[in-house]
Amino acid sequence: MSAHVRLDPETCYRAVKSRDRRFDGVFYVAVRTTGIYCRPSCPARTPASANVSFHASPASAQAGGYRACKRCLPDATPGSPDWDVAADVAGRAMRLISDGVVDREGVEGLAARIGYTPRHLTRVLTAELGAGPLALARARRAQTARVLIETTDLGYADIAFAAGFSSVRQFNETVRVVYAASPTELRGRRGGRRTPGAVTMRLAVRTPFAGRALLDFLAYHLVPGVEVAGDGWYARTLDLPHGPGTVRLAMGDALEPGQTAFVEARFELADLRDTAAAVERARRLVDADCDPTAVADHFAGDPVIGPLVRRTPGLRLPGQVDGDETAVRTVIGQQVSVTGARTVTGRVVAEHGRRLDRVETTLPGLTHLFPTAAELAGVDPGTLPMPRARGRALVGLAAALAGGDVVLDRGTDRAVVRETMLGLTGIGPWTADYVAMRALAHPDVFLPTDIGVRNALRGLGHDPAEVIARAEDWRPWRSYALMHLWNTLMPPTPAAAPADQMEN
Repeated sequence: MSAHVRLDPETCYRAVKSRDRRFDGVFYVAVRTTGIYCRPSCPARTPASANVSFHASPASAQAGGYRACKRCLPDATPGSPDWDVAADVAGRAMRLISDGVVDREGVEGLAARIGYTPRHLTRVLTAELGAGPLALARARRAQTARVLIETTDLGYADIAFAAGFSSVRQFNETVRVVYAASPTELRGRRGGRRTPGAVTMRLAVRTPFAGRALLDFLAYHLVPGVEVAGDGWYARTLDLPHGPGTVRLAMGDALEPGQTAFVEARFELADLRDTAAAVERARRLVDADCDPTAVADHFAGDPVIGPLVRRTPGLRLPGQVDGDETAVRTVIGQQVSVTGARTVTGRVVAEHGRRLDRVETTLPGLTHLFPTAAELAGVDPGTLPMPRARGRALVGLAAALAGGDVVLDRGTDRAVVRETMLGLTGIGPWTADYVAMRALAHPDVFLPTDIGVRNALRGLGHDPAEVIARAEDWRPWRSYALMHLWNTLMPPTPAAAPADQMEN
C-alpha cells in the first residue's frame, strides 16, 4: 500500500476517532494546537479534524516541529508492516536505517546499498515517508535513546553512543527537541547499579502474539554453540559491526488482539555502539512489525488455514539476525532432517566459527559466532561434514556472499536475489525461496515441494495435491500459511541442558 493511499485524511481521521490500534505504527497524527504528535490509538481527547495532520513516520512529524506525546509514546510503536509487504525502496531503506547503516556509512553508504544516488533516495524517502534519510536516522536515534534512558541504568554518555549519536552534546540537544525534556527529566528519579555492556530493553509487538510457538520453532532449529533455548526463553550470539554480542529473549503468548505487547530482550555487547543494530536484529528475528490482525482476516474463511489461525492466533514468521548465516544454514539443511542439519551445522560452527571467551558472554552454551561467508568461502568442500556436492554448493554460495554477488541485508531487491541465487550451482527454488522468507522477510513465499507441508496437510486430513493447487488463494500471506502448517508438526521447546553438558 503506497504512502499517499495509506494517509488519506478521511480514513486516517476515522481511525483516530475510533482509536484503532491496528494503525499504530502505520501513520502518526500531529495536533497543531498542542504541538505534539500521537499514535492513532492515543487515549487523549480526539482533536478536531481541522487541527490535525497525518505523517508516515515520526521523523516527518518531528520535521514539522511536533514533539512526541508523553502519554502514548508514538515513537515506541512497532514499525509499519507495509515495509515488509511491499518491500519497496522506502521499506528497504527503513530496515537499513533501523540497523544503523546511516550512522556507520552515511547517506552515501545507504544509497549505495539500495542502488540509488543519495539525492534520488532522499527524494523518494521524502515523498513516501515525509523525511529524508538523515531525519529518519535522527528519529531512530532519539527513540533508541529514550528507551535506554527509561529502561536501563546506563550513564548518559554510554546511552549517547549506544543510540548512535556522535557526541553527548548532540544527544542532549536532540532529546530536548524531540521530547521537550532533558535526559535527566526523562529518566526521573530512577537509579540503580550499572552492568557494563549489558542492556535490557522491551521490544514492542502487535497482538495477538504467539510467542510460545515462535520459541518452539527457534528451539527446534537451534545450532549448538550459537543458540540455546529453555522454557520461555531463547538466546543466541550476535556478530555485530563493532564486535560480538549476545541476546536473550523472554517470549510468551499475548493473545488479546489490538494491543501492544513486549518481548524482553537482554543484550550483552562488546561495544555499546552496536545497541541499535542488535535491537533491530532482535526485532526482525521475532517479526515484531507483523500485523497479525490483517493476516488473520485474510484467512478467516479458508477451510485449511482458517482453523489453524484460530488455534494459534498471532503466529509469527521467524526472521534472522544475519542473512548470510540463514543462507548457509539453508544449504546445509537441504534434503536432510532438521536434527541432522543441526548436528552438521554445529560441527561446521565448531570447526570454523570464532570462539567467544568468558568475558564476551555470561550465557552458558553460547560459545561461538557463526562462521562468516568469507571464512567458509576459503574452505575445501571435501573437508565439510556433508556430501561433496552440497559442500561445493555451500562454498560457492559463501563465495557469492563474500564477494557481494548475493546481498542479504534487507536492502536488496528480492527478485534480484532469487534470480542470482538460482544461478549458483546446487541452489534450487526451495532453497532460494526459503532464504527469501527467512532472510528477506518475504511474507508471500510458499514451498509446494516441501515434505513438511505435505505431511502437515495429510495429518490434517487434506489431500496435499488439491490444497497446494489452490495455494494462490493465500496471497499475499503465503509465508504465514506455510508457518501455520509447519506449526502443526513442531515439538514443544525442551528445557535447557545443564551448563556443563552444553559446554561439551
